[in-house]
Amino acid sequence: MSLYDYKQSLVIKGEGYSFYALIMAAMRQADSFNLENLAFAFPETLKELRERYNAPAGLLQGESE
Repeated sequence: MSLYDYKQSLVIKGEGYSFYALIMAAMRQADSFNLENLAFAFPETLKELRERYNAPAGLLQGESE
């Protein structure tokens, strides 16, 4: 990590994203090592991310916008 990463975290925090939105975004950008760590810590979040990725408009069965 670096000062740049720290400062970027302040910008992201200021946007008010939910915790799980940030985790899913991190999973999308992670290299294989970091994705494995995130998957270990948040297995259900990765499962949902994959389900929504493959669902039309990210909607799961029974959901509507």
